[in-house]
Amino acid sequence: MKLLSGAIAAVDHGGSLGRANALFPHAPKPFVDLSTGINPHSYPLFDLPATALSRLPEAGQLRELAEIAARAYGAPSAAHVAAAPGTQILLPRVASLLRPGKALVLGPTYAEHARAAAIAGHAVAEVSDFDALAEADLAVLVNPNNPDGRVIEKARLLKLAARLRAKGGLLVVDEAFMDVGPTEQSLAGDVGKGGIVVLRSFGKFFGLAGIRLGFALADPLTAERLDVQLGPWAVAGPALEYGIRALSDAAWQARMRQCLAQDAGRLDALLGRFDVPVAGGTSLFRYLSFPEAAGLFSALGSSGVLVRHFDERPQVLRVGLPGNEAEWQRLEGALATRAARRKDAPKEFGQ
Repeated sequence: MKLLSGAIAAVDHGGSLGRANALFPHAPKPFVDLSTGINPHSYPLFDLPATALSRLPEAGQLRELAEIAARAYGAPSAAHVAAAPGTQILLPRVASLLRPGKALVLGPTYAEHARAAAIAGHAVAEVSDFDALAEADLAVLVNPNNPDGRVIEKARLLKLAARLRAKGGLLVVDEAFMDVGPTEQSLAGDVGKGGIVVLRSFGKFFGLAGIRLGFALADPLTAERLDVQLGPWAVAGPALEYGIRALSDAAWQARMRQCLAQDAGRLDALLGRFDVPVAGGTSLFRYLSFPEAAGLFSALGSSGVLVRHFDERPQVLRVGLPGNEAEWQRLEGALATRAARRKDAPKEFGQ
């Protein structure tokens, strides 16, 4: 068990081009940003009605969004859905559903969960053993996990949820990447049992992170508590418009899952050509864990290709998908440059 002191401190994340410029000031620009797990093929943009910007959001639109989200994610009904301006804003509110106690986060994983639990007053620790979560008041895990793509089977999650529920605890499952995961392992359809909150992110799969839209799926009383905390007009007009249209577009979603799977296979093959092993991930990102990861991060960054590294785990990287052929070529060129320098390195050392 790893106790997380100072867990309220701000956390570094991928996607910061300002930080990339500071780390690699002489790299060719623009950066190819592969440091996030956001779909580079975003849902098609469309013209918004003027009222999406000029009027406060209508309650009827929010109800429509909740109904569509329930169908898209497999929740029992719209009453089991709380919509928010991104899942990030939900994290401390969900953690506050319980009085301060013992929060355990299955890690390594997305660091904001521990920070949110600490903000809510919990004593927070990270555990690597799934079974240890049963000792928590608040148990949190990401499924599929970020950054390694690990998936915990639904049957094990339901057993854990039952144990926590029996003592008044809560299981929080962040399914931010379940849109490209094994959906049969989702707990969205089981939130009515109580003691379970499932988080779903809109921006990652639909490639519209700036829209700021996310959902908590829970039993109706818990969903209502979250709605009350968020207050009226929590979801902006443009986010309502995009959420309603994109979550209803099953054909686009099916095509995109196929496209992402093909891209992930292409990325695996490209990395393999340059002897970079892939250890896991999802079809939105690949997970690398090998001794030369820190060197690869620096080599790619110097060539203007940004991937996600982790200060506390220098042997680990997460690599997102290039969004177009130019970005694929930039990545291939950066990998080729690194390979050539490694080949020449022993000769230079011996001179």
